[in-house]
Amino acid sequence: MAELPLRRRVAIAPEHPAFAGHFPGQPLLPGVVLLGEALEVLLRDAPGALGGAPRVSAVKFLAPVRPGADLDVRWMTPAQGRARFEVWRHAPEDPADGVLAATGQVETGGSAA
Repeated sequence: MAELPLRRRVAIAPEHPAFAGHFPGQPLLPGVVLLGEALEVLLRDAPGALGGAPRVSAVKFLAPVRPGADLDVRWMTPAQGRARFEVWRHAPEDPADGVLAATGQVETGGSAA
């Protein structure tokens, strides 16, 4: 898999409230929170390129994210109305390169109003 050129590391606090109820005894970061973090990175780092109303058009979750892990969001500069992204998990037990936790695509929205 070709490496995506743009990236930002996101720290997820082990006491993040999403872990508390998802799932008791085996906490993991819900997919909606993982996607929210990825979209926040894209909106912060490529706001003009995504337009005013980006939407996730495809996503695949590949590995769970548990307390103590950080995320590494990687993406391509949006082109032809879409941007591909990957979210890599970096936990203490993971290899140095991390573990691919999710992949997806964002469709660019209209211009910001």
